[in-house]
Amino acid sequence: MSSKNLFVEYVRAFLDEDGVDKNHFYTSRLPTTMVGCHLKFKSEMVISGMEYFTAVFEALGATNIDNSLLQYEGKYVNQENSNELIFALPFATALTGERLALNLLQRSSSIATYTKKFVDKAEKYGIKILDTRKTTPSLRSLEKYSVRVGGGFNHRFDQQDLWMVKDNHKKFFGGITEAVNFFNSIGTFYSSIEVEIHSLTELKEAINLKIRHLMLDNFTPDDVVTAVQMKPAGITYEISGGIKLENIDRYLISGVDAISVGAITNNAPIVDISLKISKAG
Repeated sequence: MSSKNLFVEYVRAFLDEDGVDKNHFYTSRLPTTMVGCHLKFKSEMVISGMEYFTAVFEALGATNIDNSLLQYEGKYVNQENSNELIFALPFATALTGERLALNLLQRSSSIATYTKKFVDKAEKYGIKILDTRKTTPSLRSLEKYSVRVGGGFNHRFDQQDLWMVKDNHKKFFGGITEAVNFFNSIGTFYSSIEVEIHSLTELKEAINLKIRHLMLDNFTPDDVVTAVQMKPAGITYEISGGIKLENIDRYLISGVDAISVGAITNNAPIVDISLKISKAG
């Protein structure tokens, strides 16, 4: 299956949710006259989700969607430099797909735009911005895609991409060592383990176990500095827990490899995009 077809298949479930096949009398009588579609970016943003946007109309049967729209993916626009993008569609297709296409484009662009704000702060320190699994059910693929367009990196796509020893594992199994032993006993040769660390004492234990990836969860900046001083070669430090645009500067510390931010997917401010239709002539 081509990448284009993957996007089309992805949006079909959303079209079903929108009930596009529910009233055949209505849909069959919508005019198919070609109209001008005016896509306007009305606030500062990183454009993201054009593949999803065009896929909606393709799933509705459009065969002449302007693929030049895809060149705008990842572009930064603001009210001074943004241009109205104009393309043509049959009226029935444009009207039916307008809201869904805009919803996906707006959601994706919002996440990409917010992600870039974190990336711009962190990249000068060589620190990667990661997403989390705090995503919208059924929209994880789009939301993690949007993070990449914004310059961030993806953490886990699902629970088994990486064995992650979290606080509840430690409580159930009786500590870090016991929880790590459980995951090691599963015997998946290529799966790495990351341990969520909540104190400097736990950090020492995890280092002694030679765990490669350590998430310092809800550490204070001072504790992060101490943790960096303890850091052996070949170990990755990820900072997590309550990181916001307002406080991230305090965690941009040499020796930190990555900062995971749930807010980039679950709290991104909404950007403003509109789609208007005009009759030819």
